[in-house]
Amino acid sequence: MTAAASESFSIRAAELRDVTAIVQLIRELAEFEHLAHLLQVTPEKLRPHLFGERAVIEALVAESAGEVVGFAVFFTNFSTFLAQPGLYLEDLYVQPSQRGRGVGEALLSRVGRLAVEREYGRFEWSVLDWNANAIRFYEKMGATVMPDWRICRVTGDALQRFAP
Repeated sequence: MTAAASESFSIRAAELRDVTAIVQLIRELAEFEHLAHLLQVTPEKLRPHLFGERAVIEALVAESAGEVVGFAVFFTNFSTFLAQPGLYLEDLYVQPSQRGRGVGEALLSRVGRLAVEREYGRFEWSVLDWNANAIRFYEKMGATVMPDWRICRVTGDALQRFAP
């Protein structure tokens, strides 16, 4: 994947050297979403999932003036209805000082382009219902916010009880 550049930032595939910066941005995202109490991420925990032998996620980073200022983490999922894989965007984050410059749009567009290039049937993600700015941004980009769908999640001790 080649770096796509604008006048002041570039988008590229994450590299091993970016793991610490991505973790710091994940921390910023968790603070923004009021979910920092759930954080368990460290560079050591993230690294094998992004670059290990059995990597399960991919990431793009936005770089400006030599610093990582945003990221998109995504993975392949599957639609049984379409009988095709898709891409699921787990997280997209751009530092507040970098917003309004097209960084988020460039990251989102690049992941969407990967879905098209790979001939996948969908590109999906979730958005917090209180994040009106993000909802407007996604709708402006052409996304449909699915009002009838809710996320179900089992984690932690509940997951251990769920799958004895």
